[in-house]
Amino acid sequence: MKHLCAVVGAAILLGSPASGPAQEGDQATEGGVPMAMTVTSTAFESGKPIPKRFSCGGEDLSPALSWGDAPEGVKSFALICDDPDAPMGTWVHWVIWGIPADSAGLPEGVPADSVKLEDGSIQGINSWGKPGYGGPCPPPGKPHRYFFKVYALDAQLDLSVSSDKAALEAAMEGHVLAQAELMGTYQR
Repeated sequence: MKHLCAVVGAAILLGSPASGPAQEGDQATEGGVPMAMTVTSTAFESGKPIPKRFSCGGEDLSPALSWGDAPEGVKSFALICDDPDAPMGTWVHWVIWGIPADSAGLPEGVPADSVKLEDGSIQGINSWGKPGYGGPCPPPGKPHRYFFKVYALDAQLDLSVSSDKAALEAAMEGHVLAQAELMGTYQR
């Protein structure tokens, strides 16, 4: 069974938990959080359609993602890809953490059947109950939005390989230095 995710658009920037209100002269903020980091993909532009090859109707490959402008003090990165437009509520397409601090992205076609990757990254459980990436596969109709959210963390997370999005979000609480989003759309 193929999966429902569409990866990436381009960079909507978010940031680190601020220790207080923004001061005059501080960098731009979103919701009081300093904006930092960028995330992009060579597969599609932010807000644009995700090509079929990255969906359940194609090769179901994860798209290449690149990020930059991470703050100092990063110990690891994590990524969540989800579809908030799914009929039964937000559908999680990909959960991965433990991405090395010196990483600047993920290559196209990360093996979906591998829980632990060569670089030590761990792929958690998606909404299909499987590890790895599952591409966009929405029901016919209006386009769905797929958000790739990259988190710069000040810690290496100690999570079970069977962890899902909720467990990852709980473990990241208080450890997010910055984050960035890339959104792409997909329609069948």
